Amino acid sequence: MSDTDDELVRVTINGKEIRAPGNLSTIQALWFAGYPRVKGVGCLEGVCGSCRILVRRKDSPEVAMALGCQTLIEDGMEVHFLVFPTPTHHAYQLDEIANSWEVQAQFHRIFPEAVHCRHCHGCDVSCPKGIEVEKGVELAGKGRFREASELFVACVMCDFCMTACPEHIAPNHLGLFARRVTAYFHIRPSNLISRLEELRRNEHPIRTD
Repeated sequence: MSDTDDELVRVTINGKEIRAPGNLSTIQALWFAGYPRVKGVGCLEGVCGSCRILVRRKDSPEVAMALGCQTLIEDGMEVHFLVFPTPTHHAYQLDEIANSWEVQAQFHRIFPEAVHCRHCHGCDVSCPKGIEVEKGVELAGKGRFREASELFVACVMCDFCMTACPEHIAPNHLGLFARRVTAYFHIRPSNLISRLEELRRNEHPIRTD
């Protein structure tokens, strides 16, 4: 393909207008325009989550969240690459969890904000992979870590869900915890773990009379 104006589309990326062939992704369009192949460029296969973008298409008021390596440019499109801070408050070591009976109690210690989910669906809407994020948070909160981990298998840690959450939950890090403990421990039945956790919190006092 020759680089004539007739074959190029006009797109604005991070406030700068460039022209590039319409069969390129937003990242490839940047390279085509002469920007260096560095900074925030990951796998280009949609699995690392580093190229998160906001996209607004021509003549549309809607802004969508997507991954830059999987989004082809269109004439009149506006694109903004995003950089999110990495949360540091979810520190834990799996080898410090004594056994699988303790997993749910440790989960609530590590992710105390998880119980405050508003069920606003913001995380679901923001996920570029179509994961049932909110359901995963709910399952993990009930101690059903294996089921939660299966929902987060496609997660690329792009942080969109974390940014969309009004309660500052980090669902992707929660999902990663569920995947890790499922692999690390032979998880016991979730209903039994949940009941033990309820007893620990004295939600079902044991009567001796």
